[in-house]
Amino acid sequence: MDISDFEKLAAKAIRRLPREFRARLDNVIVTVKAAPTKAQVSRFGSGLLGLYEGVPLSERGTSYSGALPDKITLFKDNIEAADGDEAAVADRIRHTVMHEIAHHFGMDDDELREKGLY
Repeated sequence: MDISDFEKLAAKAIRRLPREFRARLDNVIVTVKAAPTKAQVSRFGSGLLGLYEGVPLSERGTSYSGALPDKITLFKDNIEAADGDEAAVADRIRHTVMHEIAHHFGMDDDELREKGLY
């Protein structure tokens, strides 16, 4: 799949987030890269599907202003390698977006499972 098709699936996954998440997304961008950098692989492992970089909402204080956007990066090659057909890739993108956005909200995987979002 080309990068444009992948980005469309990512945008669809974001549009389908629960309303309470979409409404509270604040100062976040989502980007797609082919693969993690060597430094990211060294730190997080070669199978990295996505990465959240930023300040979670739960850690933002009154002095939080003028900050660069938080960034969620999806790693296309790793996501495609983990699954086969387009439907499986779309599901993996949705799962990865949900996981990374949970970091933005200061949530972990257990909380996502409890809420029925995984």
